Amino acid sequence: MMADPPVLPMNAPADPWFASPRLTPPMNGRVVGGGVAALLLGAGYLGATVGWRQAALFVVGAVAGLVLYHAAFGFTSAWRVFIVDRRGAGVRAQMTMLALACLAFVPLLASGHVLGQVVRGAVAPLGVDLLLGAFLFGVGMQLAGGCASGTLYSVGGGSTRTVVTLAAFVVGALTQTAHAPFWATLPSIAPVSLLALLGPGAALAISLGAMATIAVVSARLERRRHGELTSIRATATGRLGALRGPWPLVWGAIGLAGINVATLVLAGRPWGVTSAFALWGAKIAQGLGVDVAAWPWWRVASRSATLAAPVAADITSVMNAGIMLGAFVAAGLAGRFGLVWRVPARSLLAAVLGGLLLGYGARLAYGCNIGAFFSGVASTSLHGWVWLVAAFAGNWIGTRLRPLFGLGS
Repeated sequence: MMADPPVLPMNAPADPWFASPRLTPPMNGRVVGGGVAALLLGAGYLGATVGWRQAALFVVGAVAGLVLYHAAFGFTSAWRVFIVDRRGAGVRAQMTMLALACLAFVPLLASGHVLGQVVRGAVAPLGVDLLLGAFLFGVGMQLAGGCASGTLYSVGGGSTRTVVTLAAFVVGALTQTAHAPFWATLPSIAPVSLLALLGPGAALAISLGAMATIAVVSARLERRRHGELTSIRATATGRLGALRGPWPLVWGAIGLAGINVATLVLAGRPWGVTSAFALWGAKIAQGLGVDVAAWPWWRVASRSATLAAPVAADITSVMNAGIMLGAFVAAGLAGRFGLVWRVPARSLLAAVLGGLLLGYGARLAYGCNIGAFFSGVASTSLHGWVWLVAAFAGNWIGTRLRPLFGLGS
């Protein structure tokens, strides 16, 4: 895997497809076989020890990893390409994903129950912590070269640089939980759900209208700069087949919308990523003798129970593990799995700083590009849109900081 490849449509860190676009390497059977075996064993273990829903969510995570990898579907490069070059295919793919998820979420959340499961949306307060956290996350995206989901699938795909980002991500998330009492004192207002406030019809109409507006604006700006549009239905490197990839961005949009809907149905709440990083950090800190359970943030009943339980009982952790394994299998199918150990020092420093900002910002802003933005907007929560504005501003700053670390724009 290459570290931080050339910027083309919508790639997350260490994108597998753009380093040598015209090569079609043979499938790596050992990687595929090992990954599939691990997935089967993991699903079997979770089904026997936790329950069938946990096993199913593990598989859903694996499918997400495959979709993310094969469609090279990320947020970081999509926003950077738009900021630098006004290419908006990635932005339009995101709006397609959001629209599809919203069309499913609104009726499901309005009903309150699905197949005997109580369902709730991702709705969070609006305050200084949200604005600052999303901004920091946005800066971190560009320094690290990826977002939360991009970090996971790049680790699974073999990016050694992103392993460093993930470690720093965990440290940043845990650190924010130690500072949580301070941030809780800052001004905020109650969560705003368009669904609860206006009803399903109006909430859906407003949400879809906002998504369509963003898509149209991105298209107009791209056409003004380049005279033509990049299609989300085309791949960047040609078609190598549905099994091996790469996929068009629209396939990724459809697949990820389905992933979030499946998560809502199985887990009773939308897809999230970064709460698991705080948990992993807390578990490690406990192992080193730190009394994390005494911190105010971890004394909340639900978090205390999560901290006391095995990691296998945590839905987000299980799905994250599935994402990494799914990307591992996808990289093997594509014949692109490979470790690169030589990473420039400045790039490594950016990975550390970016990871710390990602972790701290995500916990401060009630989630990341998945939990706050994707799931929040799909749930018709106003905080998802506020997150987008603040995070995009952070990406603008982060894009301009990248040359300081030897990273391309």
